[in-house]
Amino acid sequence: MHVWPISFLVICHFGIASFSGGAAAHAEDRLALKSGESVELHTVYFVVNCQSIMLGIPEIEILEGPAEVTLSVKEEMVLPRRFNCAKPVKGGKVVATAKDIKEQREAKLTYRINYKTKDGPRQTSRIYGVSLYP
Repeated sequence: MHVWPISFLVICHFGIASFSGGAAAHAEDRLALKSGESVELHTVYFVVNCQSIMLGIPEIEILEGPAEVTLSVKEEMVLPRRFNCAKPVKGGKVVATAKDIKEQREAKLTYRINYKTKDGPRQTSRIYGVSLYP
């Protein structure tokens, strides 16, 4: 007679876990750009024990996206807040720039950031939904 309550709890647990996990796995950030605008997207750095292990500035490779949007890294000292570091480290900010947008449209922007570190090459990627406006 104890089988039903335990089974119900297990089903509820996995159902909630898969629902919340699935929603987070498919989330993407949104970005709106007008022709001629630039916007800072996020910081880039690679640290171990709050010390930078980057060699040079990371390179950005656009895997999918509109031709009117370019990405670059603006080199500067950044604070690795995600790791609760107290001092800024060598890094930069990813900047998106839109040029010559002829008509309003939606697009997907997928890019990879390639790091050269003391521990070897590393990479991360991001996906943005992009709204472009003339």
